[in-house]
Amino acid sequence: MHIVCLDLEGVLTPEVWVAVATRFKDERLRLTTRDIPDYDRLMRYRLKILRERGIRLRDIQAVIRRLKPLPGAVAFLNALRATHQVIILSDTYYEFAGPFLAQLGHPTLWCHWLRTDRDGMIADYCLRMRNSKRHAVQSLKRLGFSVVAAGDSYNDLAMLQAADRGIWFRPPPTIRKAYPQFPVATSHRQLLRSCQQPLPPHRRASGR
Repeated sequence: MHIVCLDLEGVLTPEVWVAVATRFKDERLRLTTRDIPDYDRLMRYRLKILRERGIRLRDIQAVIRRLKPLPGAVAFLNALRATHQVIILSDTYYEFAGPFLAQLGHPTLWCHWLRTDRDGMIADYCLRMRNSKRHAVQSLKRLGFSVVAAGDSYNDLAMLQAADRGIWFRPPPTIRKAYPQFPVATSHRQLLRSCQQPLPPHRRASGR
């Protein structure tokens, strides 16, 4: 038995910022950590655009409420949770994630939160902690768990490196080429098999 840690956007749900870019017809908001690996730089860029455009938190939440999980994601997560404990490790925000969690059956989510001003504009983002995905995996291993982790982007790399088994899920070609040491799953069915596959006995003691 091992714990499975999954990214949210790109693995279980669509990318929120891509949907926001489409809704407000602003291609600048389409950039994600696949394009700009530096998370702080990316978020400062996004917040600047939101303020320029007058896009409030409630406007983004309205977009999110219309989104659905990726095809096959709900069945995948249900099947995985039937055999393993699952934790969603994401760089999203609790203010964004509510509608997704309801559709996914309320899995455990560790992420960040937002700070708004009196006008409802997003004034800043608050990290639960820096490098939170890597620290979460390392802490689980110190508690005696083995960990399998799956993600799709640069901000998942440290999580995959810290896990006993790391898996890319539909990564862009640049990431797949740069980090070929991680197997790639191109469907939720394939990802389920990779997550449920037992870890080699000699790996189970890592991090203890």
